[in-house]
Amino acid sequence: MENSELDERVDELLAAFPPQETDVVTFLGAQFDRGLAWVHFPVGAGGLALSPAEQVRVLTRLSAASAPSAMMRNVIGYGMVAPTLVVHGTPAQQARYLRPLFTGEEVWCQLFSEPGAGSDVAALATRAERDGDVWRISGQKVWTTLAHVSAYGLLIARTDPDLPKHRGITAFIVDMHAPGVEVRPLYQITGEAEFNECFFADVAVPDAQRLGDEGQGWAVSITTLMNERVSIGGGVPARDSGLIGEALRLWRAQWQDRRDEHARSTRDRLVASWVRNEVARLTNWRAADLRRAGTPGPEGSAAKLIFAEENQRTSALCVDLLGADGMLYGSDYPLVRPSASAFNATDPRKAFLRMRANSIEGGTSEVMRNIIGERVLGLPGEPRLDKDIAWRDVPRS
Repeated sequence: MENSELDERVDELLAAFPPQETDVVTFLGAQFDRGLAWVHFPVGAGGLALSPAEQVRVLTRLSAASAPSAMMRNVIGYGMVAPTLVVHGTPAQQARYLRPLFTGEEVWCQLFSEPGAGSDVAALATRAERDGDVWRISGQKVWTTLAHVSAYGLLIARTDPDLPKHRGITAFIVDMHAPGVEVRPLYQITGEAEFNECFFADVAVPDAQRLGDEGQGWAVSITTLMNERVSIGGGVPARDSGLIGEALRLWRAQWQDRRDEHARSTRDRLVASWVRNEVARLTNWRAADLRRAGTPGPEGSAAKLIFAEENQRTSALCVDLLGADGMLYGSDYPLVRPSASAFNATDPRKAFLRMRANSIEGGTSEVMRNIIGERVLGLPGEPRLDKDIAWRDVPRS
């Protein structure tokens, strides 16, 4: 499809459903039906079988028209679950879940981490036992983002404890409102409950909601995790937007007319931060052009590592630019109502607190460095003494 044809399709969508006059669900549904949800996805799955470069083109045009963002309505579902459904889901699963996921009618969460299985996800202990055409799931997950507002979750569970830990895992689509599912919010330093701990007590999941083959849960999780890292760190924001844009605004408002030594050194710090942010933005732009639908390569880990560390540095710079005001955060602290808005850290002080999690969530910065070292630089892998041992025989604390 030529760019002109793609532009015509976007023009037709905007003309038939003006964003300012159309409710969000209707607009996003029409976008999905025209293959403009993820244009690099297959036809019939919200896509047109084009390249990720065309996806960036569509998103840029829709953003300029102030069209609603599916990602902001369903960040886990949009960036992590949808690509996994395209790779591992059955046609029936794709037909059932992708459209309401995109419109935000059904929010999703990712149920991987456990109290004893964080960076080493394959050590998970949540179990799923076959009972005819149903699986019985019992166990605990933790740090589950937006579980409290989710309709469905992508869960991995232990289905064969006699196999090594990476091979005895199966993935499932779980109804978060099914009997036996309990979600408890975890309040964090920002005062919001963005994360949750989730408990599963003999939850019945039909075999039709198994995602991928039995025992192939690790392959499913790798697809999800690599897309998670791209989703977290691989976006291509507008130039001078986000935290670096806030830093520039604060400089112009409070610092640019100063000539003292402190102002000059702070200006140097601001310029260095701008350069790092711009290099990361352009690198992600190039990587987006090269990506294909499916499981991204290690560039997602590099992007996520850079994103995490630069967000923390830039948010700290913003707080420093605020001076004494940077020490003040919100009169409604310490607790606010759990909400899906926890990602929208527009206040630089809130951003400073929230960005502490960036180097942990979606894989720690240490894990990202291991992936880059092994898969990009070809360095020897870390010792894995339990790789070929049955999961039930691996010592656990």
